[in-house]
Amino acid sequence: MNKIIGGQLAAEALIDRDVEYIFSLSGGHITPIYQYLENSKITLFDTRHEQAAVFMAEAWARMTRKPAVAMVTAGPGFTNALSGIASARLSNAPVILIAGCVGLESVEKLDLQDMSQLPVIAPMVKKAFVCHIPERIPEFIDMAFRAAMSGRPGPVYLELPCDVLNAQVDMAKVKKIRTTLSSAPVDRDNAAKALDLLQAAKSPIIIAGSGIWYADAGKELTAFVESTGIPVFTSGAGRGVIPDTHPLCFESSLAIRPGAAMLSLMSADCVLFLGGRLSLFYIFGEIFPPTAKFIQVDIAPDEIGRNRSVDLGIVSDVKAFLAELNFIVESRGIAATLREKNTAWVETVRKANADGKEQARSMWEADTLPIHPMRLAREVNAFMDREDDIVVADGGDTSTWMGMTRTVRRGGTYLDYGLYGCLAVGIPYGNAAKLKNPDKRVLVIMGDGSAGFNFMEFHTAIRKKLPIVVVIGNDESWGMIMHSQQLRMGHHIPNGTELGWVDYHKMVEALGGFGICVERPEDIRPALEAAFASGKTACVNVKVDPSVISPGSVALANLGGYKSS
Repeated sequence: MNKIIGGQLAAEALIDRDVEYIFSLSGGHITPIYQYLENSKITLFDTRHEQAAVFMAEAWARMTRKPAVAMVTAGPGFTNALSGIASARLSNAPVILIAGCVGLESVEKLDLQDMSQLPVIAPMVKKAFVCHIPERIPEFIDMAFRAAMSGRPGPVYLELPCDVLNAQVDMAKVKKIRTTLSSAPVDRDNAAKALDLLQAAKSPIIIAGSGIWYADAGKELTAFVESTGIPVFTSGAGRGVIPDTHPLCFESSLAIRPGAAMLSLMSADCVLFLGGRLSLFYIFGEIFPPTAKFIQVDIAPDEIGRNRSVDLGIVSDVKAFLAELNFIVESRGIAATLREKNTAWVETVRKANADGKEQARSMWEADTLPIHPMRLAREVNAFMDREDDIVVADGGDTSTWMGMTRTVRRGGTYLDYGLYGCLAVGIPYGNAAKLKNPDKRVLVIMGDGSAGFNFMEFHTAIRKKLPIVVVIGNDESWGMIMHSQQLRMGHHIPNGTELGWVDYHKMVEALGGFGICVERPEDIRPALEAAFASGKTACVNVKVDPSVISPGSVALANLGGYKSS
């Protein structure tokens, strides 16, 4: 009989979990798992950097709403993965990071790549596990999957020492466990109270956050909005769950976005806040009137009341909560009355939306040279006009301009770095999006600063035959930092902000992809057409105006830590 080792148990447990891809970079400490995944139904997707592997897993988890697995080797492999894990925690992505480490017998012997990994990552994840007994590996993998998906989703860490992976297993001691979790129940009495508050309001709004996407509550949200006539805004992974083109959806809840968000958030007398976080993007709750009734619904109890007192806090799965609201509206027979009551308020919001967009028109349609970065964002948005087109935004100013512009028509089709604000996500996110959606168009728009971090993931895309199109808004600088310094000090510091021109498109050509440079606004669309028509991984290197200051740069300059003394 063949000997079974811990690495085989780990591989089989992951196969039993129907894991499709493991995003990874190989290393000696995880080879015992690799060897049993070879020729299995799991594909080992190898990147050029562990950070990129975890970013891919994060994007995969966000798009599928299921656990995604990244696997890295000990020491440097582990530390390279940390930025991706921090990002996954704030994006609520259920990423399971499996890391090898030195054998238990080698701890504190100065073995290769030895470090104490658990204390480093434990504060960054929902749960951190270390398995010291090879027979228990399947149990620990089950615990990791459960922890990643229980309550608010998030990343989990599982450490497997290499001598545990290489140890022979006594199969009589192995338990193969797989547990299915159910959703949190809805509080029916509080659902009725929430509806009472909304019914009494003169200017109510709904903000649908990432929890709406993770709960798959798009149908329930749309039904509630349509039955009550309450304006809705979306944020985070909630973007597109109800399409921006819906007559009652007024796009992103970001106040800096041209449209109705700022007026609506500052004028609302009742806010239904669903599955979101009162973060910097809402001035930590201060953008809402202090007199506004605030209803917060979240599956995580610790999120209720962060940064602001709430009038009604409800711990619930948002899908079940919305289903209950819809039931109450129907049973009370008040849908028509609610729609009529909210008609005037909706018209006020609609006018603010039109006025806000009109004020931004000069930037969207600018013909200046170098190209205005918001004109670039508009051209990208106009070109990526299919319902299932996927756009990824990366970079400080570049993400700001795209976030102010992108029309999202379906959930899971717009990705950016969210609350963690970690540059370098663009190409890994794009690669994951294309891997999951080979028949859809995937475009990454990123700054030239961001391009430098994970540039060799262009090579990953090329060798894996993932024809994504990457647009680089090239302002030859770390634009957001440069502009925030100018606002704060009256000048920028060249060292640390100036990058100079780089022919990124030629670098991608040298790797085997398609490259093109754009210097005039009228050439953007033809370049995008050529890039997609090439059928290759492509780089569209666009010369944008380095003097244009984004609202994101203004916000950065005004942060407490950046103010002049």
